[in-house]
Amino acid sequence: QVRLVESGGGLVQSGDSLELSCAASTPSGRLFDIEIMGWYRQVPGSQLELVALIRRGDPAKYADSVKGRFSIYRDFDKKTVDLVMNSLKPEDTDVYYCTATGIRERAVDPPDGEYWGRGTQVTVSS
Repeated sequence: QVRLVESGGGLVQSGDSLELSCAASTPSGRLFDIEIMGWYRQVPGSQLELVALIRRGDPAKYADSVKGRFSIYRDFDKKTVDLVMNSLKPEDTDVYYCTATGIRERAVDPPDGEYWGRGTQVTVSS
């Protein structure tokens, strides 16, 4: 079981910047590696949309709607992932969810599982 705790959401104006952070942990305290970490967003009643994700060894992937404005960063040792959002627009208003996929609590474990945070609200006013 992996716990993901998000922080950094809030209310900003169009054109402002905001940074979201997410930290992963396990009840045992053992968390050797996470294959993929990323961010999705969702307006209630609509589908989840991938915002950005990053896998060890691969370039980060971004939704077309955020390319050039958002940047994703991972600290593989601390098991955190941050999303820096610049030039925010009203259409970026959503609940943002942190995800972690392919968990290995120990080095000998195969990557397994997909976990989600509870979400953090980002509201951009015009």
